[in-house]
Amino acid sequence: MPEQVLELPTAWGRLAGSLLLPEGAGPWPAVLLIAGSGPTDRDGNTPLLPAPLDNLKRLAQGLAARGIASLRYDKRGVGGSICPGLSEKALRFEHLVDDAGLAARWLAQHERVGRVSLVGHSEGALIAALAAGAADAQAVVSIAGAGCRASTLMRRQIEGNLPPDLAAPAVEALSSLEAGQPVEDVPDALFLLFRPSVQPYLISWFRHDPAEVLSELEVPVLLVHGAADPQVGPEHALALHAARPDARLKIVEGMDHLLSLKGDIPAGTHVVAGEVAAWLQGLDVRLAA
Repeated sequence: MPEQVLELPTAWGRLAGSLLLPEGAGPWPAVLLIAGSGPTDRDGNTPLLPAPLDNLKRLAQGLAARGIASLRYDKRGVGGSICPGLSEKALRFEHLVDDAGLAARWLAQHERVGRVSLVGHSEGALIAALAAGAADAQAVVSIAGAGCRASTLMRRQIEGNLPPDLAAPAVEALSSLEAGQPVEDVPDALFLLFRPSVQPYLISWFRHDPAEVLSELEVPVLLVHGAADPQVGPEHALALHAARPDARLKIVEGMDHLLSLKGDIPAGTHVVAGEVAAWLQGLDVRLAA
């Protein structure tokens, strides 16, 4: 199953990605794979971690083996997605939503592809839900997606991990950003988290409540979450399910946030690919009936 490397022109530069089709003529159900937060590339790798994960690449391969085509891409300004003049200060969360919509619409026009669903991991789950309407998506799959605003999740993590003398100003900064107000005096110890150049992005990100967004979607939803996720615990999947009671919920025992099953990423992505493929193929059958 050779991959096709793509470069999609955009108003800001180019969006680079990899198209992976199953064996045969198709047309195939297809998914757009959307990576999580930070400088994460199409394969799920980031320079913030000491070694490559390739979790999204492995997920794409697992889906192709089960008859599901996929397109995964480098986020704007990451890897091959060249964005001349891009500055952190100018980036907004909605830009990432726009990019997902563009990629999904391109995928939907491919001659060997049928309906397209959006599959997002972590932060990408919210992007998928927000982009679904403009992309005319068949369905949305949330993998390890948060069940609350990013600011609420950050507040919980800060209060549970930082000493009180740092937690207090951090929580105060979060409250200001939630209200759309930049923070001028950031303590040196918190500068990396709340540097002025990233604050506009955080403000744009904090506006969106994932549970509320999912509740308003008019397409089927699948929720996949690891029971051993230390960053975004399985209670988040339960919160999303409460907002969308008709969604399919799958909690994977032993799987963490990186889709590693008891330390084994190939095993974790194998389980996730099987769950996503079976659900999408069953969805196609139901819609055709």
